Amino acid sequence: MSSAAPVLSSAGISQRNREHVERLHREASAAFDVAEASRVLGLDPGETARLLGYLARRGWLSRVRRGLYVAVPLDARRSGEWVEDAWIVAGRVFAPCYIGGWTACEHWDFTEQLFRTVLVVTSRDVRHNEVELQGMRFHVTSRAPELMFGTVGVWRGRTRVEVSDPSRTIIDVLDDPRLGGGIRHCADVVHEYLTSKHRNDAVLVDYGDRLGNRSVFKRLGYLLETREHDTGSLIDACRARLSTGVTALDPSSQSRGRIVRRWGLRVNANLTRDDEQ
Repeated sequence: MSSAAPVLSSAGISQRNREHVERLHREASAAFDVAEASRVLGLDPGETARLLGYLARRGWLSRVRRGLYVAVPLDARRSGEWVEDAWIVAGRVFAPCYIGGWTACEHWDFTEQLFRTVLVVTSRDVRHNEVELQGMRFHVTSRAPELMFGTVGVWRGRTRVEVSDPSRTIIDVLDDPRLGGGIRHCADVVHEYLTSKHRNDAVLVDYGDRLGNRSVFKRLGYLLETREHDTGSLIDACRARLSTGVTALDPSSQSRGRIVRRWGLRVNANLTRDDEQ
């Protein structure tokens, strides 16, 4: 027997159910639950739950996870081939949240490296950092609600999704280089930011202050001098904010390395790009 996904056609759905799907497309969020669908369709929750289950089984809705659905476009050829935009799914499933880290680096053109996993920062408690929804992979990390600042809304179709702005993206990857794909990649990302139209030294320093991790300034100051950027005033700002003690350049590595006293930093990672060796 063939395992191909069913082909969708206007003949495969009743007029009443077609109207329901069209209304969900127009009025519901990109990803919606039973309560929202009930309000949109004007049906009681029990009837709505049964209807959504039926439409999902027939391929007119796609189940993102238990109790959460997205409407499949009526002109989609095959229900099994269609998935919602990963950013939209993330914005609904992990809200309040923003797209950050390496995914934001891609968005702002700070890297040409492509990542298969979408990085999401949420103020919710998360049980698992690696999540798969609708065949899409997400890396989810948590921040305190008061640290969910420095984002901008971008439109994905009709849906607005929050993404870390350029300066917040840099502060996040300096705070935790793993969010930027590792310290070597972070060094390249910082370089791209500093040579881009998005550079804003005052905002960068303000965000670092608000985040409250002074290791950010140690890593930033060291990278500024390593890449020999013309950033005297920014280096001074970093120097004025140093904490005591020694911080690892790459906190995820147990490797030892020389200590740069000027920055209170243990350089336990090689930042030289392969093409420079």
